[in-house]
Amino acid sequence: MAYVSVKGGEKAIENAHLWLAEARRGDPSVAEVGVDQIREQLSLAVDRVMAEGSCYDPGLAALAVKQARGDLPEAIFLVRAYRTTLPRFGGSEPVDTEKMHVRRRISAAFKDIPGGQVLGPTFDYTHRLLDFTLAAEGLPPPAPAPASETPSSWPMPTIGSVFAHEDLLEADARSEAETPFDLTREPMSFPAGRDQRLQALARGDEGFLLSLAYSSQRGWGSTHPLCGEIRLGDVAVEFVPEELGFPIEIGEVTLTECQMLSGFAGSAERAPQFTRGYGLAFGHSERKAMSMAIVDRALRHREVGEQADAPVQDEEFVLYHSDNVEASGFVQHLKLPHYVDFQADLQLIRRLRREHFERLNPVQEAAE
Repeated sequence: MAYVSVKGGEKAIENAHLWLAEARRGDPSVAEVGVDQIREQLSLAVDRVMAEGSCYDPGLAALAVKQARGDLPEAIFLVRAYRTTLPRFGGSEPVDTEKMHVRRRISAAFKDIPGGQVLGPTFDYTHRLLDFTLAAEGLPPPAPAPASETPSSWPMPTIGSVFAHEDLLEADARSEAETPFDLTREPMSFPAGRDQRLQALARGDEGFLLSLAYSSQRGWGSTHPLCGEIRLGDVAVEFVPEELGFPIEIGEVTLTECQMLSGFAGSAERAPQFTRGYGLAFGHSERKAMSMAIVDRALRHREVGEQADAPVQDEEFVLYHSDNVEASGFVQHLKLPHYVDFQADLQLIRRLRREHFERLNPVQEAAE
């Protein structure tokens, strides 16, 4: 692809940066929003930036949201770019979500699921009416959640452990690979293993995955599942230092986990049971985790002998196009100078038009 350098544009670019900074700040008479305010009060935006930016750091994600003026794909790009500058000391141990300190846990499939339903912080039961009291300043903080909303047991049983004794729900096989696929260091490859697919979906654009999940539910795919379980909470992260040789806890991360259940009628080799789709994302990201779980199950069509005839079942289509940083870069590069390309296209169109009218005119003259 050909580009033409723009001479004398340095001053214009510098001025564009200054103008951007002025637009970002807005009216100077209005108090500037702080990074800590974004982190605490726009936490769902921060969580999305962490999830799709592949970097768990609420402070950095909040800074990126502020710098990007609230443009989340731009903020995600900033976080990913910063992530590449960080040293890597190694890989952590797999997190154990069964030992999650749960703040929210619901099941739409199993009313009396062991451990109970914990509604937690959710928009699900709000009326979606604008609350104009939020525009008033100096309001007292909301009352804390009642004790009845705390989990009744710890660790809280998972939907998998509930059905384990009957083998009604497939068990996830542990990967045979010594280390999982690392999409941040390795290029996309096909056919993709489930570890690569899940990693790509975890980094994928929430809106794109949501549309794919919706398409599958509406018939463009074979997956219309039930929500077996969604859980939100904090999970310990462990790391094995070389000098120690055993795992130590280095912190906690907030995760949202979703397991979707789909019926499977069985085959010659497998008994009928529920199959599952899996979603996991940083922070409070239920819509992302649910969409991810539906798409994950749709991409497993070969394992259960389903026919793949929908976009959501095409792993190359899904995985290549789910990355909003790649997609945004490819679309927005069209703003860069393409003068040579346009001149070539212009000459081609002019020549084709000339040849078209040269062919057309003799026909018109003969008709006259």
